Amino acid sequence: MKSIQRFILPFLVIAAIALIYFTYFSPKKDLGSFSDFDTNNTANKEIIVKVLSERGINKNSQNGTITFFAIDNDGTEMLIQAPLDVPVNIETAEKIILRGHLHPDHFHAVDVQLQ
Repeated sequence: MKSIQRFILPFLVIAAIALIYFTYFSPKKDLGSFSDFDTNNTANKEIIVKVLSERGINKNSQNGTITFFAIDNDGTEMLIQAPLDVPVNIETAEKIILRGHLHPDHFHAVDVQLQ
């Protein structure tokens, strides 16, 4: 009986750590939501979105940015402002990963990656 009790606490600790990891820290494959961002927070976080290439992709070499529209899991369309060094195939990408922060009128991406 004592040998069984000795394994209960380590098992519960491992189960709690696994639950926390799979709930909060495991990488997500689905689209994210812009509502998870706070406009008062400038910390850069990742979000997975779908590019709306039919709305156009505009390059502005004067200020070194590219702007385009993306849609999240909730159906919210957002203007994305990113540096010019975005991946070449962004127009045809199914999903992209943005790292940045949300402003009231646009999402400022510091990094754009294809998923």
